[in-house]
Amino acid sequence: MAGTTRSAGPAEPGKLKRSFGLLTVLGAILVLAGIVGLVYTGVATLTSMLLFGWLLLIGGIVGLVQAVSSRGSDYFWLAVIVAALNIAAGIVVIRHPTGSAETLTLFAALLFLTGGLFRLVGSLVVRGPQFGWMLFQGAVLLVLGILVLANWPESSRYVLGLFFSLALLFDGLGLIAIGVGGRRIVRMVTEPDPTGAPGDWPGNGQGRPLG
Repeated sequence: MAGTTRSAGPAEPGKLKRSFGLLTVLGAILVLAGIVGLVYTGVATLTSMLLFGWLLLIGGIVGLVQAVSSRGSDYFWLAVIVAALNIAAGIVVIRHPTGSAETLTLFAALLFLTGGLFRLVGSLVVRGPQFGWMLFQGAVLLVLGILVLANWPESSRYVLGLFFSLALLFDGLGLIAIGVGGRRIVRMVTEPDPTGAPGDWPGNGQGRPLG
Protein backbone atom coordinates (compact mmCIF):
# COMPACT_ATOMS: atom_id res chain seq x y z
CA MET A 1 0.00 0.00 0.00
CA ALA A 2 2.82 2.40 0.86
CA GLY A 3 4.55 1.75 -2.45
CA THR A 4 1.32 2.42 -4.33
CA THR A 5 0.84 5.73 -2.53
CA ARG A 6 4.37 6.89 -3.35
CA SER A 7 4.07 5.97 -7.03
CA ALA A 8 0.70 7.70 -7.43
CA GLY A 9 1.78 10.86 -5.64
CA PRO A 10 3.94 12.47 -8.36
CA ALA A 11 1.14 12.03 -10.91
CA GLU A 12 -1.31 14.19 -8.98
CA PRO A 13 0.59 17.50 -9.38
CA GLY A 14 0.90 16.79 -13.11
CA LYS A 15 -2.85 16.29 -13.39
CA LEU A 16 -3.47 19.47 -11.46
CA LYS A 17 -1.09 21.43 -13.68
CA ARG A 18 -2.81 20.10 -16.81
CA SER A 19 -6.25 20.96 -15.39
CA PHE A 20 -5.18 24.50 -14.54
CA GLY A 21 -3.52 24.76 -17.94
CA LEU A 22 -6.80 23.81 -19.63
CA LEU A 23 -8.57 26.47 -17.59
CA THR A 24 -6.03 29.03 -18.79
CA VAL A 25 -6.51 28.00 -22.43
CA LEU A 26 -10.29 28.13 -22.07
CA GLY A 27 -10.01 31.56 -20.46
CA ALA A 28 -7.84 32.80 -23.33
CA ILE A 29 -10.44 31.55 -25.85
CA LEU A 30 -13.22 33.35 -23.98
CA VAL A 31 -11.17 36.56 -23.80
CA LEU A 32 -10.50 36.37 -27.55
CA ALA A 33 -14.20 35.75 -28.23
CA GLY A 34 -15.11 38.69 -25.99
CA ILE A 35 -12.72 41.03 -27.81
CA VAL A 36 -14.07 39.93 -31.20
CA GLY A 37 -17.60 40.45 -29.89
CA LEU A 38 -16.76 43.97 -28.74
CA VAL A 39 -15.48 44.78 -32.22
CA TYR A 40 -18.46 43.18 -34.00
CA THR A 41 -21.31 43.87 -31.57
CA GLY A 42 -23.99 43.27 -34.19
CA VAL A 43 -22.74 39.74 -34.85
CA ALA A 44 -22.39 39.19 -31.11
CA THR A 45 -26.01 40.24 -30.57
CA LEU A 46 -27.31 37.78 -33.16
CA THR A 47 -25.02 35.07 -31.80
CA SER A 48 -26.21 35.61 -28.24
CA MET A 49 -29.85 35.50 -29.35
CA LEU A 50 -29.35 32.29 -31.30
CA LEU A 51 -27.57 30.71 -28.33
CA PHE A 52 -30.38 31.86 -26.06
CA GLY A 53 -32.97 30.42 -28.42
CA TRP A 54 -31.23 27.05 -28.68
CA LEU A 55 -30.84 26.90 -24.90
CA LEU A 56 -34.57 27.51 -24.50
CA LEU A 57 -35.40 24.90 -27.11
CA ILE A 58 -33.08 22.23 -25.74
CA GLY A 59 -34.13 22.98 -22.16
CA GLY A 60 -37.79 22.70 -23.17
CA ILE A 61 -37.23 19.36 -24.92
CA VAL A 62 -35.34 17.99 -21.90
CA GLY A 63 -38.07 19.26 -19.58
CA LEU A 64 -40.75 17.66 -21.74
CA VAL A 65 -38.94 14.32 -21.71
CA GLN A 66 -38.60 14.49 -17.93
CA ALA A 67 -42.29 15.39 -17.59
CA VAL A 68 -43.35 12.46 -19.74
CA SER A 69 -41.09 10.10 -17.80
CA SER A 70 -42.71 11.25 -14.53
CA ARG A 71 -46.30 11.26 -15.77
CA GLY A 72 -48.81 10.53 -13.08
CA SER A 73 -47.14 12.93 -10.64
CA ASP A 74 -48.92 15.97 -9.21
CA TYR A 75 -46.85 18.46 -11.22
CA PHE A 76 -47.06 16.62 -14.57
CA TRP A 77 -49.20 19.15 -16.42
CA LEU A 78 -47.32 22.12 -14.97
CA ALA A 79 -44.03 20.61 -16.19
CA VAL A 80 -45.56 19.98 -19.63
CA ILE A 81 -46.82 23.58 -19.90
CA VAL A 82 -43.46 25.05 -18.83
CA ALA A 83 -41.58 22.80 -21.27
CA ALA A 84 -43.97 23.70 -24.10
CA LEU A 85 -43.54 27.42 -23.39
CA ASN A 86 -39.74 27.03 -23.44
CA ILE A 87 -39.91 25.16 -26.74
CA ALA A 88 -42.20 27.76 -28.29
CA ALA A 89 -40.05 30.65 -27.03
CA GLY A 90 -36.90 28.96 -28.32
CA ILE A 91 -38.41 28.49 -31.79
CA VAL A 92 -39.55 32.13 -31.90
CA VAL A 93 -36.12 33.43 -30.83
CA ILE A 94 -34.30 31.23 -33.35
CA ARG A 95 -36.61 32.22 -36.21
CA HIS A 96 -36.75 35.93 -35.31
CA PRO A 97 -33.49 36.83 -33.54
CA THR A 98 -33.68 40.52 -34.46
CA GLY A 99 -37.19 41.04 -33.10
CA SER A 100 -36.32 39.03 -30.00
CA ALA A 101 -33.27 41.22 -29.46
CA GLU A 102 -35.45 44.33 -29.66
CA THR A 103 -37.85 42.91 -27.08
CA LEU A 104 -35.10 41.86 -24.68
CA THR A 105 -33.32 45.20 -25.08
CA LEU A 106 -36.53 47.05 -24.19
CA PHE A 107 -36.97 44.78 -21.19
CA ALA A 108 -33.36 45.40 -20.11
CA ALA A 109 -33.83 49.17 -20.42
CA LEU A 110 -36.91 49.02 -18.21
CA LEU A 111 -34.98 46.94 -15.68
CA PHE A 112 -32.18 49.52 -15.66
CA LEU A 113 -34.67 52.33 -15.12
CA THR A 114 -36.58 50.64 -12.29
CA GLY A 115 -33.40 49.35 -10.64
CA GLY A 116 -31.78 52.78 -10.83
CA LEU A 117 -34.84 54.50 -9.39
CA PHE A 118 -35.11 52.02 -6.52
CA ARG A 119 -31.44 52.43 -5.66
CA LEU A 120 -31.63 56.22 -5.82
CA VAL A 121 -34.75 56.40 -3.65
CA GLY A 122 -33.43 53.77 -1.25
CA SER A 123 -30.10 55.52 -0.81
CA LEU A 124 -31.81 58.87 -0.16
CA VAL A 125 -34.29 57.41 2.32
CA VAL A 126 -31.98 55.08 4.25
CA ARG A 127 -28.72 57.10 4.04
CA GLY A 128 -26.71 54.18 5.37
CA PRO A 129 -22.93 53.69 5.38
CA GLN A 130 -23.01 52.82 1.65
CA PHE A 131 -25.02 55.94 0.77
CA GLY A 132 -22.56 57.32 -1.78
CA TRP A 133 -21.96 53.98 -3.50
CA MET A 134 -25.69 53.17 -3.77
CA LEU A 135 -26.38 56.67 -5.07
CA PHE A 136 -23.69 56.26 -7.72
CA GLN A 137 -25.00 52.82 -8.76
CA GLY A 138 -28.54 54.13 -9.02
CA ALA A 139 -27.47 57.09 -11.13
CA VAL A 140 -25.45 54.89 -13.49
CA LEU A 141 -28.32 52.42 -13.95
CA LEU A 142 -30.79 55.24 -14.50
CA VAL A 143 -28.64 56.96 -17.12
CA LEU A 144 -27.93 53.63 -18.83
CA GLY A 145 -31.64 52.82 -18.99
CA ILE A 146 -32.45 56.25 -20.41
CA LEU A 147 -29.73 55.96 -23.08
CA VAL A 148 -30.82 52.48 -24.16
CA LEU A 149 -34.49 53.45 -24.19
CA ALA A 150 -33.88 56.72 -26.05
CA ASN A 151 -32.07 54.90 -28.88
CA TRP A 152 -34.44 51.93 -29.04
CA PRO A 153 -34.87 49.94 -31.28
CA GLU A 154 -31.50 50.88 -32.84
CA SER A 155 -29.81 50.15 -29.53
CA SER A 156 -30.96 46.52 -29.74
CA ARG A 157 -28.35 45.95 -32.44
CA TYR A 158 -25.43 46.35 -30.05
CA VAL A 159 -26.60 46.41 -26.40
CA LEU A 160 -27.07 42.67 -25.94
CA GLY A 161 -23.95 41.91 -27.95
CA LEU A 162 -21.99 44.35 -25.80
CA PHE A 163 -23.16 42.73 -22.56
CA PHE A 164 -22.58 39.24 -23.97
CA SER A 165 -19.04 40.13 -25.08
CA LEU A 166 -18.21 41.77 -21.74
CA ALA A 167 -19.45 38.67 -19.91
CA LEU A 168 -17.19 36.47 -22.08
CA LEU A 169 -14.25 38.82 -21.52
CA PHE A 170 -14.56 38.95 -17.72
CA ASP A 171 -15.26 35.22 -17.42
CA GLY A 172 -12.20 34.52 -19.53
CA LEU A 173 -10.02 36.79 -17.41
CA GLY A 174 -11.30 35.04 -14.29
CA LEU A 175 -10.45 31.61 -15.69
CA ILE A 176 -6.97 32.79 -16.70
CA ALA A 177 -6.39 34.12 -13.19
CA ILE A 178 -7.54 30.82 -11.64
CA GLY A 179 -5.42 28.75 -14.04
CA VAL A 180 -2.24 30.78 -13.64
CA GLY A 181 -2.65 31.06 -9.87
CA GLY A 182 -3.41 27.36 -9.52
CA ARG A 183 -0.35 26.31 -11.52
CA ARG A 184 1.79 28.63 -9.40
CA ILE A 185 0.46 27.12 -6.17
CA VAL A 186 1.05 23.57 -7.42
CA ARG A 187 4.58 24.50 -8.43
CA MET A 188 5.29 26.04 -5.03
CA VAL A 189 4.04 22.92 -3.24
CA THR A 190 5.69 20.26 -5.39
CA GLU A 191 9.03 21.75 -6.42
CA PRO A 192 11.98 21.22 -4.02
CA ASP A 193 13.20 24.03 -1.79
CA PRO A 194 16.04 25.95 -3.53
CA THR A 195 17.96 25.97 -0.23
CA GLY A 196 18.33 22.19 -0.43
CA ALA A 197 15.73 21.24 2.19
CA PRO A 198 13.10 18.72 1.08
CA GLY A 199 10.25 21.22 1.54
CA ASP A 200 7.78 19.43 -0.74
CA TRP A 201 4.96 20.27 1.67
CA PRO A 202 4.54 23.61 3.35
CA GLY A 203 4.13 23.98 7.06
CA ASN A 204 6.69 21.75 8.80
CA GLY A 205 9.88 22.04 6.72
CA GLN A 206 10.43 18.27 6.92
CA GLY A 207 9.09 17.22 3.52
CA ARG A 208 5.95 15.71 5.07
CA PRO A 209 2.38 17.05 5.23
CA LEU A 210 1.08 18.36 8.52
CA GLY A 211 -1.12 16.14 10.65
